[in-house]
Amino acid sequence: MEDIKLDPSGYAGTYDATAGRLCLDFANTMSNRLSDESHEWLDTFSNLAAWGRLVGVLSDELARPLLQEAAAQPEEAGRVLKMAVELRETIYRIFSATASGRSPAAADLDVLNAALAQALPHLRIVPNADDFTWNWAGKEDALDSMLWPVARSAGDLLTSDELKRVGECQGDGCGWLFLDLSRNHSRRWCDMGDCGNRAKARRHYRRQKESLST
Repeated sequence: MEDIKLDPSGYAGTYDATAGRLCLDFANTMSNRLSDESHEWLDTFSNLAAWGRLVGVLSDELARPLLQEAAAQPEEAGRVLKMAVELRETIYRIFSATASGRSPAAADLDVLNAALAQALPHLRIVPNADDFTWNWAGKEDALDSMLWPVARSAGDLLTSDELKRVGECQGDGCGWLFLDLSRNHSRRWCDMGDCGNRAKARRHYRRQKESLST
């Protein structure tokens, strides 16, 4: 498979699907969301499709006809993109709340439940060679099909024992969510090589500045 990347549209940063759960990766399609320099990755339907391919909810075989369908129906593609951003923000607020020990807003749970009501009728059990698996029916021409597994992922995580392991990056302005699988629940950063290193550099600078002032 080719190296799939979202179009940054001049943004210097990168998007990485490293949150540990699909719905959290989806929430992270807004970079630096708590800063004055936030970046929207879902600014086009093409980027939504690229994200779907990146995380594996949209196959390469389905990507081309789906993009062609979006080009033929720009108003519908725009509606789906708006719906995707609304679901993304809803998921962020729900898990940001639980990560800080708060209850999610009832209105956000209503939006998630509405997304689940749209998604779950498409869920099917299908046979493999030796067993069975879940799959989605009708995804070939449904522009919103990438959102179905996202909604299910959010519902599964919200009702699982893993909910208490959801954390929010403490990097300045970051706000990315992640599943903390560390043994003592000590993870603080979305990525130690990114926000973690920047925080370490700031601490080092402050210590140097304090030592020079004494």
